[in-house]
Amino acid sequence: MTILGSRKPGPRGNGSPGSTQDRSPASRSTRRGEMSPLAMRSIQLLLTVVVLGAWEVLGRAGVIDEFFFPLPSDIFQTVWLWVSSGFVFPHLWVTMQEAILAFLVGAAVGLLLGFILARVRFLERLLDPFLQMFNALPRVVLAPIFLLWFGLGIWSKVAFGFTLVFFIVFFNTLEGVKSVDRVLVDNARMLGASEKQLLRHVFIPSALTWIFSSLHISVGFAITGAVVGEYLGASGGVGYAIAQAQGVFDTKGVFAGMFILMIVVLIIDLLVNRLERHLLRWRPVRSA
Repeated sequence: MTILGSRKPGPRGNGSPGSTQDRSPASRSTRRGEMSPLAMRSIQLLLTVVVLGAWEVLGRAGVIDEFFFPLPSDIFQTVWLWVSSGFVFPHLWVTMQEAILAFLVGAAVGLLLGFILARVRFLERLLDPFLQMFNALPRVVLAPIFLLWFGLGIWSKVAFGFTLVFFIVFFNTLEGVKSVDRVLVDNARMLGASEKQLLRHVFIPSALTWIFSSLHISVGFAITGAVVGEYLGASGGVGYAIAQAQGVFDTKGVFAGMFILMIVVLIIDLLVNRLERHLLRWRPVRSA
């Protein structure tokens, strides 16, 4: 069943549709007056080189204390040592297991509960104060409790990461479904759409922009939850390696661990971007 009608933009929604005759990337970029992806990547790379170069120069000149802010060249040397020796891979594997499990479970439960509460007003009103209270809890307070409950293994980190991911996905999904254009829903009902068809053809497509907006944020928070849990108590993981480096005042090791985590988050975010573009390829193109 295909439902046609207007769609209310989500947090990252588009404006009015542009011409359907030419939808090539170059024409879209020109029509919107934006830089091409290659030009933007070049500027981002240039900015990175400038910042790291200034950091290196100021460090060698003695303006920045190398003990607290080691030189980028020393950090990259430590990263290369960790990678070439294979030291980082077992720790990275542990962290990725924890982060992926926390992300998948937290996102799945957040999506499911978000759709249910958005469609059942009574449940939303009933559970709203409890969800708000749990969301207001400082997550760091929960980490020691999870360590007591689940031990030093991966599940205490998964539980901690779950608390970070769940609320982000849940509240975005709830708001995304509730913000669906009522005219579109009414038109679909007039055409005889069932609740299942409404969910598949109206609510899910309309809420995808909200959902993917939350997933972009949740990727970083899932890894943050895993690393913080490892930092507080673990026998392996990148957070554990960073804590060990900090214990011997090895700031180069601390920065190397953070750099590796940033690269991992960047790669995962690029994958989420590709999935988003694939699933939202039906969105209208903005005109200039």
